[in-house]
Amino acid sequence: MNQKTTLKLNKEFKRLYFKGKSAVHPLIVTYASKNRLGRNRIGITVTKKVGKAVCRNRCKRIIRAAFYQIAPMIEQGWDFVFVARAKTPQVKSTQLMPVLKKQILSLTSPDSQKREPNGKKQPVKTKKDGKN
Repeated sequence: MNQKTTLKLNKEFKRLYFKGKSAVHPLIVTYASKNRLGRNRIGITVTKKVGKAVCRNRCKRIIRAAFYQIAPMIEQGWDFVFVARAKTPQVKSTQLMPVLKKQILSLTSPDSQKREPNGKKQPVKTKKDGKN
């Protein structure tokens, strides 16, 4: 991933919040959705509940560092939004990396494509005993 591409517009973040798939962990929440650009884009959100500006900026640095360590393993063409939680500033990027990797791989795997946005699997339609 040579070019750092970020989400900047509010509508891009909202699209991921409402139409994307999500994965939750006490350290971070990840939203993912396919894009048609052929490259990955990220957005990072940290609320004031996490702390003051220094703490929020640290969260962003930690998340960015963890993501760019695992970026070569991720297929291209996805948008990600990472939401920091209260415990995020206390960890290092090396501790956040396995969590982020697990979340991203679960959201981008082909198996997760068959799931509905609420996380439930879509029912498989089959014919039962010749009935239509």
